[in-house]
Amino acid sequence: MLGAEAPMLALAPMQDVTDWPFWKLIQGYGGADFYVTEYFRVHADSRLEKDILRSVVENPTGRPVVAQMIGNDVPSLVRTAKELQQSSAVAIDLNLGCPAPIVYKKCAGGGLLRDLALVDRILGALREAVTVKLTVKTRIGFDDPAVFEDLLPILNRHEIDLLTVHGRTVKEMYRSEVHYDFIARAVEVMSCPVIANGNVYSAQKASEVLDLTGAAGLMIGRGAIRNPWMFRQIREHLGGESVYLPSGREVLRYVEALYEAVTSDAVAELYRVQKMKKYLNFIGLGIEPTGSFLHAMRRVTTREAMMGLCAQFLDHDEPMALEPYEPELKEQDVLAGSHR
Repeated sequence: MLGAEAPMLALAPMQDVTDWPFWKLIQGYGGADFYVTEYFRVHADSRLEKDILRSVVENPTGRPVVAQMIGNDVPSLVRTAKELQQSSAVAIDLNLGCPAPIVYKKCAGGGLLRDLALVDRILGALREAVTVKLTVKTRIGFDDPAVFEDLLPILNRHEIDLLTVHGRTVKEMYRSEVHYDFIARAVEVMSCPVIANGNVYSAQKASEVLDLTGAAGLMIGRGAIRNPWMFRQIREHLGGESVYLPSGREVLRYVEALYEAVTSDAVAELYRVQKMKKYLNFIGLGIEPTGSFLHAMRRVTTREAMMGLCAQFLDHDEPMALEPYEPELKEQDVLAGSHR
């Protein structure tokens, strides 16, 4: 994972979205160089979540897998790390970046960036306990990026093996421009490779971010959901080759395959459709610019209606860049400011 000459490309973990079935599907479109699990929730009474552990144990990609943990209890994190490294995970990752209020209000994920002394203790304990690679995924601060300069020496002191930086604070969520200069600063300071994360929405953008930051690779989440050909396209662009653009019908077939992959016929159709909307919220931003697809998609309740709507926009042979448009969205919309 850490020895690749070309920039490393990773699929970002997105809770309840980038799960085992999604990994299996996206690998067929070119796939990432390595994958990071959804986070294992860690506390005093926690046990390894079977659905997430399946991603490690049954790894459908043939590529290295990093097991991510989230929590703040030092003994529990150590216990969980020891359990995870008995699996085939090549690394244990500590989440310092999740911006969900339900997480950071419990002083976990991005909330830990308000307590660097605790981060220091956690990493010290994990460094002693972890015999595989130890990695960290972080944001640049909680509400003030100035803390980033204090965080980097802590990460270096504990000799982590890889750092992924999402170039926003926790409070910025996905609503601001990415501060790539902070990622570049991490590249300058850290003694381990640094992966850049945030707003990589095309092969051209990937190249620009690598140039801006000097990072050893990229981690991509929303962009890869919208465009599963993304990793292939980046490799083609960086290799000086023509970048493949799928036709509308190929995107439609991706949506159909996605429905079959990530939903279970053991649950009611309405719930299957609701889960698909998590993905279509991102895919729709690459389909048309007015937001009419997204508006209509959020109101469908059956597979037939959903696929019929997708066919209206995608049943054609024109090439699609799948880069995000910027439709008018309300401030409270989950996607406002986050479409890239």
